[in-house]
Order: sequence, then C-alpha cells, then structure tokens
Amino acid sequence: MDQPTVGILHPGSMGAAVAACAATNAVEVLWCETGRSTESVERAARFGLTPVAALSELLDRSDIVISLCPPAAAEDLARDVAGHRFAGVYVEANAINPERMKRIAALLGYGATVVDGGVVGSPPVGGKTPTLYLSGPTAATVRLEALFAGTAVRTAVLGTEIGKASALKLSYASFQKTSRVLVALAVGMAREHDIDQELIEVASRRTDSYLSEPQYVAKTAARAWRWGPELEEAADALEAAGLPPEMLRAAASTLARWNDAKDDGSLTLTDALDRLAQP
Repeated sequence: MDQPTVGILHPGSMGAAVAACAATNAVEVLWCETGRSTESVERAARFGLTPVAALSELLDRSDIVISLCPPAAAEDLARDVAGHRFAGVYVEANAINPERMKRIAALLGYGATVVDGGVVGSPPVGGKTPTLYLSGPTAATVRLEALFAGTAVRTAVLGTEIGKASALKLSYASFQKTSRVLVALAVGMAREHDIDQELIEVASRRTDSYLSEPQYVAKTAARAWRWGPELEEAADALEAAGLPPEMLRAAASTLARWNDAKDDGSLTLTDALDRLAQP
C-alpha cells in the first residue's frame, strides 16, 4: 500500500504524538501553523511535523486528515474542512458523542470518506501505547491500520457503523473520568474528618476495577433502595465540608430507578439495565 500524506488538526499533546506515530508509515505529516500558539509551533517541531501556511494547502496535499482537537471545536473544524471540499479520508478522533459524530459525517459526506475514531489511553510517548478505536468503511479502516502498524498507537476496528468508536470512547471516559472525581470527593470528605489515610488504607486492599465486574450491576440494583439514601447522606456530608454534592445526589437519583428491585436476587444484568433505562 502506498505511503500517504497525512494532515493533523490540530497538534495538541495527544494530536502531535499520534501524528508522530503516523509519520512512521507516511510520506510526511502536515499541520497548519496559521493562528496557532508558540507552544503548538514548538510542539509540532519537536515531533517532526511539517508546517503549512493554510488549511487549504493541508487539505489539498493530504490523503488522510486526522482531527484531534478540543471536543467543542470538532464540529466547526469539520465544517471548515467541508468548505474546502476535502475528498480524502477524514478521521474524526475527538471525544464527541455519537450524534455529533453522525452530524460531522453528514457534513463531509459529499466526497470525503469519514471514519469515526476514539483514542483511549495517554499520548503515545514515554512507552505509553494508547488504542485508536475505529469504525467506518472497511477500506478506510484497513488503511488506517496500516498507517499505525508497528507504532505505539494500537488500532482496533469496531465495525463499519459510524458512532461506535465515539460511543466506546465516551462510555469509557464517563467511568474513568468520573471515578477520578469520585476519588477526590471521597478523600475530601475523609480529610474533613481527619481519616483520609485510613480511607486510603481501606481502598488499598482492593486493586481491581468495578468496571471489569459488570455482573455486579444486578447486585447494585437489588441494593439500590439502601444505597441511594446512603449516598444522600454522603452528599450531605460533602456539602457540610464545603465540597460539591451534586455528583453523589445524581448517583442517588440514578439508584432510585431501581427501587422496585428491592433485594431481588433473581435480577440479571439485562434486567437491571432495562430498568435503568426506564424513568
């Protein structure tokens, strides 16, 4: 397969590192320096990216364009690309929801081949090996697998349906990022009562992840009638400590959807998820 020219929009810490990996199997990797910060210029130079003066030049020269920018800017950036009638492979790799992903695909559907992407993991530097999940037309995803072959960016294809990669990215991020905030709230509450080290000691006895135990969801549903009020109490404690209680109140509200499953030991994961989806 011929080596492509790749364009990166825009080289932040993740984008620049991913672009550098793509350079392994590309003719060159371009980025548009117009209007970018000094930090972006220095970062792009450090990763060996080739600057161009205008977005139009980047699009004219690129066979594959990868969009890795702040999620709020993803749609506007795709609209700019659509205005230039780009006709190569466009990888929308931002942390956006599946509906936004589908809107972007529609924006570019006049001639570009759109691939849904989601990067899970840290930037590929210092031994880190994130995974770029992909969903979209087979010929395009095969091409992207070849682009990152032998690099620190692993690829995994989820199928041809646009939205799958975005959904996986956000599903994981919703747990991973919210769990970090929950740690802050738990330790913050404990610190208010001078037992934060004791909390950490208790937690250190368990090293696995709840996310790897989906079967426990049914048990959670059966216990929700008790857990919800307990979280409301914890939210009150957070509020008393001057910490934000909204996340725990939201969790309690979620648990309330399972109140009619009180102590139901026959509940399955499917049953629990079905009940959760019904207000």
